[in-house]
Amino acid sequence: MARVPRTVRMRLTLLYGALFAVSGTALLAITFLLLRRNAVFKVRVPCVDMREGDCAERFGLPAGTEIPVGAWREEQQHALTHGFLTQAGIAMAIMLVVSLALGWFVAGRVLRPLRTMTTTVRHISARNVHERLALPGPRDELKDLADTVDGLLGRLETALEAQKRFVANAAHELRTPLTLERALLEETLTDRRATVGTFQSTFERVLTISDQQARLLESLLTLATSERGLDGRVPVDLAALTARVLADRPEPSGGPRLYPCIAPAETTGDPALVERLVANLVDNAVRYNVPGGSVDVATGVRDGQAVITVSNTGPPVPPEQVSRLLEPFQRLDRSARGDGHHGLGLSIVQAIVLAHGGTLNASPRQNGGLTVQATFPPHA
Repeated sequence: MARVPRTVRMRLTLLYGALFAVSGTALLAITFLLLRRNAVFKVRVPCVDMREGDCAERFGLPAGTEIPVGAWREEQQHALTHGFLTQAGIAMAIMLVVSLALGWFVAGRVLRPLRTMTTTVRHISARNVHERLALPGPRDELKDLADTVDGLLGRLETALEAQKRFVANAAHELRTPLTLERALLEETLTDRRATVGTFQSTFERVLTISDQQARLLESLLTLATSERGLDGRVPVDLAALTARVLADRPEPSGGPRLYPCIAPAETTGDPALVERLVANLVDNAVRYNVPGGSVDVATGVRDGQAVITVSNTGPPVPPEQVSRLLEPFQRLDRSARGDGHHGLGLSIVQAIVLAHGGTLNASPRQNGGLTVQATFPPHA
């Protein structure tokens, strides 16, 4: 069994040759039919230069028989068409070979930009992902393909840079409490005047730091799970989850007051992740607030989509800093690093919303504070 050619150039060459063969054969067939139908011959007395017996014998007739003009015409037409088909077949074979050679050359020219793109993409790795194809030429399908690949490389470069920053920040956040724990233990162990109370106080501080590390690791795991996507979807009621989060959260004395406005809002997704989203929104609104402030929590349906909105009073938030707050390990107050929070709250919220196919909007309030609105697709 013949082996099918694998290269696109060979396939295009055979395709060009096949198209030429089909169109050439069709053209010859049409020409042949027209020739047989409209052939015109000069009428003359047949066998004018031949003896009567020889003339009759030529046409297969008895001697002395009158030879009709139609027989002469048919013989001339048969000879003409036979010669035409022979010469046309030879010319067709020659042009088929020429068309295959031209098809091979044209296919190579057409596929040259594609080979250039393949070579360039093959040499691009994580170390030189900044390189681009930058294919010159007119705006055609190959140019659009090259621009699409360049856009993909740009998004990949952005994602890799964000991943590098995330890993560096996570390593820093994890290294800081480990360094502090080691310093506390070494200080206590080298203190000759240390008492049981001193050891107990040190161990309590180490346990506190360990709890902070556990919360950080849990947040990182939630963030990674959200960015991976959902394994399945079940009906979720934002109102019920929000009411549960607010009920499990005691209102601190002297802290901001919570003003819930709960209305049914059904969607589909992962209930555990959505509940974590609501808890993070409420925690951030309470933590980054002012004494005697307030937190408004509302759920409902808007334009057919389930919506949860959390607004709080608090310090003024510059509009240009809002997008930065949605990134991991980003906070307005960079000095408050010992509070056990690492700036992952809103980044986790954004990852959960994107995993559910929703949108997240954050905007600063005029008198200080932030309004965060998460929108989820409607329950189908």
